[in-house]
Amino acid sequence: MGQRLSHVWPWFCLALGLWLGAGQAHAQTALAQGAAAPQVGASGPAAANGANQPSAGLPIAPGTSPCARPLYLTFDTGHMGVADLIADVLRRQQVRVTFFAAHEPTQVGDGSLGEHWAPWWRERAAEGHAFASHTHDHVYWKSDLPGGRFRVRASAGPDKNKTQHWDGVQYCQEINRARDRLQSITGKAPLPLFRAPGGKTSPALLSAARACGFAHVGWAPAGFLGDELSSQTHPNAQLLQTALANIRPGDILMAHLGIWSRQDPWAPAVLEPLIVGLKHKGFCFATLREHPQYAAHVRQTADGRSSTALARASGVP
Repeated sequence: MGQRLSHVWPWFCLALGLWLGAGQAHAQTALAQGAAAPQVGASGPAAANGANQPSAGLPIAPGTSPCARPLYLTFDTGHMGVADLIADVLRRQQVRVTFFAAHEPTQVGDGSLGEHWAPWWRERAAEGHAFASHTHDHVYWKSDLPGGRFRVRASAGPDKNKTQHWDGVQYCQEINRARDRLQSITGKAPLPLFRAPGGKTSPALLSAARACGFAHVGWAPAGFLGDELSSQTHPNAQLLQTALANIRPGDILMAHLGIWSRQDPWAPAVLEPLIVGLKHKGFCFATLREHPQYAAHVRQTADGRSSTALARASGVP
């Protein structure tokens, strides 16, 4: 009996080891597939936006999303030198984002909303990304003026670097110019949202924008991904480590499609490791269409446009 057991025992141990190894490999494969699977972010009631503060991470209502840890990655336009590389990463990682677009100078072509880049925007629209205005000529708010006017300065366009005094109607027209151009290019209605260049606003400016249907979008403190900072003082490895450590569920993240001043480009060097790392921490990604602070406003605006279009089609003045 003992001799027979001594002959069988090595084969039993070998079989057990193979079975355990197969189980571990299956678990690792399932984990990798789960981390790479695209997720949909939460939606819920809108909340009031802070006057001139970045949008902080918001609590996510239970049962509103298959992922309990959504993030909202956004990109502002820039010199577009890394736009194709960013698009490749987003496609490979199956991540949907929100682009805030202005007509800014680019390394190649006639401007970020010009004809040269129109096919790029159409491809992003076909992939399911969302779009919103960043003002057409990248117009910075500088200060409030008496009588509901504002001191502003464009960093692009024919009035680049000129200080101008605008009222709320003129500022709304500037938001609309970028929105209308995006819709003309993509054939898709942009979100009724905007981001002021530099995130610089005032309560009076936000009120003027709300009067013409636009809600402002900032970003979470940890969502400032640092691609505007100096490469010497904030190298890519440091920015990646900081973001992975500090980002929280519900955060709005912000980067650019190219920054002229950064010597060691943030994207795509940091972008893919950041997305992969956040996925492994249980985060998923969604557009601002699904953000609980803006979802109701987006739906209400879309419903209002549908009603207006229906009324016009039926001949109602």
